Amino acid sequence: MDISTSSNNNRVNTAKEEETAAVVVNDSRSAWFTLAILSSTLLAVMFSETMLLPAIPEIMQEFNIPYSTSAWIFSAYLIVAAVMTPIAGKLSDIYGKKKVLLILLAIYVAGITAGGFANNITFLLASRVIQGVGLAAVPAAFSLLRDSFPPSKLAIAVGVFGSAYSGGSVVGLLVGASIIQHFGWHTTFFSIAPVAAIVALMIAKFVKDNGSKEARLQLLSVKGTGHTTGAEKPTIDIKGALALSATISSFLLALTLIETGISPANLPQIVGALAASAASLAAFVFIEKRATAPLLDLRLLKHKILLPSYIILMATGITMFLVYPSIVQLVRSPQPFGFGGDAVDAANVQLPFMIMFLIFASATAFIINRIGNIRPTMLGAIISSVGAFGLLAFHSTGLMVSTNLAIIATGLSLTSTAGWNIIVSSSPKEFTGISVGVGALLFFVGMAIGPALAGLYMQSYHTSPSIGGAAGGPSYPAPESYNLVFATAGLFSITTLAFSILLRRKASLMSQQQQQNTAEEKIQQHPAEPNSNSSTEAGDKSLEEEEMSCINCTDSKKRKK
Repeated sequence: MDISTSSNNNRVNTAKEEETAAVVVNDSRSAWFTLAILSSTLLAVMFSETMLLPAIPEIMQEFNIPYSTSAWIFSAYLIVAAVMTPIAGKLSDIYGKKKVLLILLAIYVAGITAGGFANNITFLLASRVIQGVGLAAVPAAFSLLRDSFPPSKLAIAVGVFGSAYSGGSVVGLLVGASIIQHFGWHTTFFSIAPVAAIVALMIAKFVKDNGSKEARLQLLSVKGTGHTTGAEKPTIDIKGALALSATISSFLLALTLIETGISPANLPQIVGALAASAASLAAFVFIEKRATAPLLDLRLLKHKILLPSYIILMATGITMFLVYPSIVQLVRSPQPFGFGGDAVDAANVQLPFMIMFLIFASATAFIINRIGNIRPTMLGAIISSVGAFGLLAFHSTGLMVSTNLAIIATGLSLTSTAGWNIIVSSSPKEFTGISVGVGALLFFVGMAIGPALAGLYMQSYHTSPSIGGAAGGPSYPAPESYNLVFATAGLFSITTLAFSILLRRKASLMSQQQQQNTAEEKIQQHPAEPNSNSSTEAGDKSLEEEEMSCINCTDSKKRKK
């Protein structure tokens, strides 16, 4: 009887294992298909943005605007994106990532379409603000990866998703430059709107939201108790969003005022803008500490592992968008102020940057699986520093610029992919949207600061061609402005390296502490702790434990081997 029962149990267990294996295979196939569709979201967005980049000189000429105003074409868009990403992250955690993603993509398509009809700078900036709201779809899509892939495959998924950034940029540069050259910059908006709409339809039909409904119900409670009452309703921190918007906008406004030169006339305005930024920041911190459902969980910013990762992403965003618009101006300015090229020439000079970013965004995933997350971050910071200072020393020809841009791209790709992987893989699963939203917020803030700094340097140091021995005609950035841009990019790369080293030290200390605690538990023969994938992961201690297990998982595998 016992043998028969045992045999029956074995058959039942075998059947269950086969069924589980079949589900895993199907889920795996579905996950990779989901990855392909979600990557198309990022590809479409970057396709749109890099198409517009070579058109900046045409937009400046058509609307008769200075460098300081042209910087807002990117900054306004990125400020709104920075504010919207944590809001979108919280909404996706509460109401479902897929639903929020589709709404944001619809808004993005509306903004893109409106941009094509812009006939003045105000209308164009308004359409860019709408696009900024829709840009929050990217981190929403990013957080869906966490629900679709197991930890062992997550690094590869993040790498593939990140490579879509460069893939869209490569296609955008090549196609966008030709469109601008033959059909005008308005057509760049009209060409991408149907592509984004098709991506949204594919997500609606094929992508599944595997997020935990129980976790969303937990977040629906303002107090986080998991029990909602009539008085407890899901809330969005509108006050915090307004304070954050004021902080970033007033800071960038101060940079814009500085671009025109500091004088007794505008000094009070500059001081006022900086004071408003500082006051708004203080108000934001005050609001977030007292909010029942804060826009930004300040515990994440105090965490030993996540804080350096966020700063690394912010510095990476500044470096990337500090160099980006500057190269376009360098190539398209007439000789002897630049290379005297057109939109296609600017795209060709920047193409090696995009290609190298594409290659290493994919390769970094496999590098992470072998040596962990932190070493690629450090290596990337070193490489991007070499490229930035190389660009400072050698930028007199297109070949020199392209070579150094390729070096910078290699470093930035390693740094950004590894940094995102630390954040995505380490965040508690039910709070992935919020954590990714914080990272995206700071990344977009960095991307907004980059063009503003570039515009500051170019407006402060510019020159005009001489006509009949006298200065006249349009002005162009002077050599000093490019030197400042490239030197600043190098300094931010060094900052990234410093925080990467700090991250490694913190991770090492936390790993040692974790091993010591484990040894003490074994000695005391404590019972096994409950699974950390519960609602208590929101606490700082569980955050540290999960992050250390993700950051050091590769080293553990090596020790076992």
